[in-house]
Amino acid sequence: MQTNEQRIIRAVAAACALPEKGVEATVRLLDEGATVPFISRYRKELTGSLDEVQIRAIESRIKSERELEARREFVRTAIEEAGEMTAQLAERLDAADCMTAVEDIYAPFKPRKRTRATMAREKGLEPLSRIIMAGNVADCNSAAQRFCGKNGVTDCDEALAGASDIIAEWASESTRLRNITRNCYRRSSQISATVAKGKEADIAASPYAQYAGFATATRRIPSHQYLALRRAEAEGLLKVRFDLPDNGSELDDALCRAFVPARASHNCAGIISAAVCDASKRLLRPSVENEIAASLKEEADRVAIDIFAGNLRQLLLGSPLKGHRVLALDPGYRTGCKVVALDSQGNLLEDSVIYPVPPKNDTAGARRVIEGMIKRHKLDVAALGNGTASRETEKFLKDSGLLPAQSVYVVSESGASVYSASEVARKEFPDKDVTVRGAVSIGRRLIDPLAELVKIDPKSIGVGQYQHDVDQSRLKEALDFTVMSCVNSVGVDVNTASERLLSYVSGIGPALASNIVAYRTANGDFASRRELKKVPRLGDKAFELAAGFLRVPGGKEPLDNTGIHPESYRLVNDMALSIGADPAALPANCDLLDKIDVKALADKGTGGLQTMTDIVTELRKPGRDPRIDGDNEAFVPAVEHFEELAIGMTVPGVVNNITAFGAFVDLGIKENGLIHISRLSQRRVNSVADVLKLGQRVEARVIELDPLRRRIGLSLV
Repeated sequence: MQTNEQRIIRAVAAACALPEKGVEATVRLLDEGATVPFISRYRKELTGSLDEVQIRAIESRIKSERELEARREFVRTAIEEAGEMTAQLAERLDAADCMTAVEDIYAPFKPRKRTRATMAREKGLEPLSRIIMAGNVADCNSAAQRFCGKNGVTDCDEALAGASDIIAEWASESTRLRNITRNCYRRSSQISATVAKGKEADIAASPYAQYAGFATATRRIPSHQYLALRRAEAEGLLKVRFDLPDNGSELDDALCRAFVPARASHNCAGIISAAVCDASKRLLRPSVENEIAASLKEEADRVAIDIFAGNLRQLLLGSPLKGHRVLALDPGYRTGCKVVALDSQGNLLEDSVIYPVPPKNDTAGARRVIEGMIKRHKLDVAALGNGTASRETEKFLKDSGLLPAQSVYVVSESGASVYSASEVARKEFPDKDVTVRGAVSIGRRLIDPLAELVKIDPKSIGVGQYQHDVDQSRLKEALDFTVMSCVNSVGVDVNTASERLLSYVSGIGPALASNIVAYRTANGDFASRRELKKVPRLGDKAFELAAGFLRVPGGKEPLDNTGIHPESYRLVNDMALSIGADPAALPANCDLLDKIDVKALADKGTGGLQTMTDIVTELRKPGRDPRIDGDNEAFVPAVEHFEELAIGMTVPGVVNNITAFGAFVDLGIKENGLIHISRLSQRRVNSVADVLKLGQRVEARVIELDPLRRRIGLSLV
């Protein structure tokens, strides 16, 4: 007989469509404290080479399956303690494969609130309910007469009403009737919205104007539309409801057919049917509507969170602009434009303020300041924040001729203000103004997006949809995982990484990251990975999980600057020995690496085939940054103002946000254009991310202009 854990593993494997052996090994490693990046990278032989996405799915599913198992056992215990457990109930409970099924079984046994049915039971009317449900009496009034004058029951009408309330509760607790109701809503219901009383003018001027009088099949509503409806309802602009055809009469008929005993007398059948219809309107439908709403919300959250996480991944893995010294500008009008000079590592060299745009228009003074900075610090590129006064400052910078136009990069400053006021920024620049810190952040985003953006709460970066409306704990979990995944896929220089960046390394976390930085400050740069073991509280387990993702450039051991784990260094020696070569000669030497027969070595038991294959791949390009293949050219817009656009015009742009319904494109002006998902391709597109990615350059045709709302519709078709 299989144990609960075996049943859970089998359920996870089935749900994820993965081999049980790989799932079992993955779950064991997760339970031992291993991280998803570590398992996917360094435990391929154990898991059957499951990738990070599959392991993440197992991690998520095992949590929900264990929660289901815990709830199942709670319900089992509760029913047993009530003395109501039967073989049939136990069998149903074992077969329940979702939380809804378990809760349906538990419904009749839950502690009851004080309801109409509860009060009827207190009056001793449950036996009358059972008489009516048996369906054998021809005259229910006669049966009810026996209960009159007792426990406060005054007459037959009151007795029958109380009995009907109890029957209605039984109907609402019936798994069969709940499933009929659920199926009806899923198949036939419509979700609709009407304008809240007195809000006609407000809805017309809001982003939700299109949802006034909205109606669509519940099973077909897109996730972003459902989130929009919920937000508009929360703001008091709309009333959202679920409607059934013929006001649910077809559903009520189906419920009565399922619940009324086949041989019930005419009188009994009438009372039971009325009770079922009452249960439908008062208990079943509201309950199922809440379930459907929760289900739609959960799915909409999942889609929105997946999109946000996908956008964040693309943003974090944006190409770094290495080897350049940066002039970074945080533009502004009245308070001026903050300017900083950064070296190629992002260290602050100098800061100043210029006023090249209204109201001062001091272009001559601004030019002198920038020219001096460029000459003193040999700056060769500019990073310009895309906020207030960005376009005017960009024009001034390009017109000045101090840097080539193709060396001026417009950088998203979303979240820069959050960083500049954070504890992280105060520790980095305790004597600098928040505006200077913001300009530094903008420049560092160009030098190394990943290293800088990890310092900011991902929700502040501004790439997603309805991020404040989704489940915040699930959103945080997904975004934190995305950051960790990106950091570990790139690797981290242990001698230059910030405390925040180190905290995302597999097995490290905030406390150990702080200890690593403190040790580095006190003792100088790490000379090897093994020296990490001298860091206080960094034990063997943390070292095992982290070492492969930490890099030590120029250290004693060349392999310490690769993605090869220290536990596999002996395999590198064995590979070198197999071809009569020096291990130090292997990195980047493809001629030698081509001679290594990893299959023959694996057959001899030297090591795992997949691990050795990965080692050879890493040795071919040791320390390679996976982000270097991206587009690093600055974007030069074709227009400067909304008024220059015309229907039919083709304009260049850069994708700066992806949602479920389309992609927003930076055209080089204040307003973004929107390419609706239906305008991405002549073929049907299921996901915007299948066609476009953040930072991608596009040539789009203008198909719609709304001067009043300053909206731009674009098309790739």
